[in-house]
Amino acid sequence: MKISSFLAVALVVTLSQIASAHKVWVLPSQTSLSGNDPWVTVDAAVSNDLFYFNHHPLRLDGLVITAPDGGSAEAQNASTGKYRSVFDVQLEQEGTYRIALMNQGLFASWVENGERKRWRGSAATFATEVPANAENLKVTESVGRIETFVTNGAPSKEALKPTGVGIELVAATHPNDLYAGEKSQFQLLIEGKPAAGLEIEIIRGGTRYRDSQEEVIATTDENGEFTVAFEKPGMYWFSTSSQDEKGKTAQAKTRRLSYAATLEVLPQ
Repeated sequence: MKISSFLAVALVVTLSQIASAHKVWVLPSQTSLSGNDPWVTVDAAVSNDLFYFNHHPLRLDGLVITAPDGGSAEAQNASTGKYRSVFDVQLEQEGTYRIALMNQGLFASWVENGERKRWRGSAATFATEVPANAENLKVTESVGRIETFVTNGAPSKEALKPTGVGIELVAATHPNDLYAGEKSQFQLLIEGKPAAGLEIEIIRGGTRYRDSQEEVIATTDENGEFTVAFEKPGMYWFSTSSQDEKGKTAQAKTRRLSYAATLEVLPQ
């Protein structure tokens, strides 16, 4: 399912605006599978604990599923409840699927009759919903991606190609071929170019059942690259964000970029 206009409001908030205790994620029921007529079920939520849905659902308006051949795949049985959204994906092709929730929109604030006003929406509706002569108007563009990867049979790379939009992860080590005790190499891009100096927070799931987050912080080098040595198997959450003055919309002077991914690390 691909939505032509990505609405920032649909994802509730971007990563950079969520309190540190809250994490946004998509979680597949499996990341590697094979056989006749394979399916996966995916949860999407904002939560205090990884990967335990106890706060808000993520809306599915910006859901983009890229099939192994680079084309689009459709979500099935999508629904949104009190604490999570859920959908199914039929893996009709062999290879790797990229499942992402995208958001791209504007946030504005201004003063009207002495009162602070706030607005969130798309660039298309900005002109009709925000006063043209608004006092002390401040506009921020937000671009976010929340994703995971699922492979049917042998891993492939077509769906992993960067799109050139926002922050993206390039996995030199295939995201469905990660093992505990081995070093895995990654790269972060912003608008398709290496992103140097970005900090990535990496946390293994199950935080509800231990005393500390046990987070690992990695920083990209001048080529946007970083290496991770996973100590334990499990589902891991990657998160990073950035802010600059390179907004694509004329109204926005500031741009906030955010990225989160769920990756599975297997035992050796």
